Amino acid sequence: MIAVRPATDRSLQVRRVLLALLVANISVVGAKLFVGIVANSLATLGGALDSAVDALNNGLGMVLVGIAAKEPDEDHPYGHEKFETLGTLGIVGFLSVSCFELVRGAVNHLASGGHPVAVTDLQLVVLVLTLGVSVLVAWYEQRRGGELDSQLLIADARHTRADALVTVGILVGLLLARHGWWWADPVVALGVAAVILRLAYSIASQAVPVLVDARALPPIAIRETAEAVQGVRSAYGIRSRGAPPVRYAEVTIAVDRGANVADAHAIADQVESRLKRDLQLHEVIVHVEPC
Repeated sequence: MIAVRPATDRSLQVRRVLLALLVANISVVGAKLFVGIVANSLATLGGALDSAVDALNNGLGMVLVGIAAKEPDEDHPYGHEKFETLGTLGIVGFLSVSCFELVRGAVNHLASGGHPVAVTDLQLVVLVLTLGVSVLVAWYEQRRGGELDSQLLIADARHTRADALVTVGILVGLLLARHGWWWADPVVALGVAAVILRLAYSIASQAVPVLVDARALPPIAIRETAEAVQGVRSAYGIRSRGAPPVRYAEVTIAVDRGANVADAHAIADQVESRLKRDLQLHEVIVHVEPC
């Protein structure tokens, strides 16, 4: 028996996670911004921008998750779950802006012949500490996202992991720039932009299918599960949509022509229960046709 977590309880837990992450990410942004300004490092400022996106995503996510938890109403008879998926596209938008600004700044610095980067040991230590925070945040967010079946948390965890990799690149670039290789800082900034671009594409490729109602499950899986119920001659007209934890399916089953209404209804109920249990579907509509 699959335990179903109430929507309001799940929403509250997701928002609590996002609030904790917001506090952590704000501290990371402040640290990177301080080092970037003092050391005159474009790559570090780019890293601060990337971390700021995380903080903005956390704030936006808290609002969207609250909306997604609302019960279906007259204007949204299928519920509000897609608002959470819509939030992942907001992440893509923020990432795209970050990427553009980093590329523009890096190209300008390379074209102008570079700029001095002066970073102290203490500032490097601060960046190492932000790296540790990012790794911890990504691990926690991924774990809680899986436990709560939250696309928003899982997508943001991927961004946070990328942020950790970005910080590693920034540290390498700063060390090189400190030894006179001025071009290392803008080159690392371009690398940061490439990571952000790849991350944005990855998130969009998962969010868009849900928003355009791409199939949630292979039709053969639904057909085989439905036809395993005694009394079902065949299953067809199969459709599905959504993403965990809310997925919908529709199927037409053919039953014996001689079955009465009560028997046919009982078979349809069994098909609905089996599909929900075996394929973890939130709602199933079963049509019955005689054969």
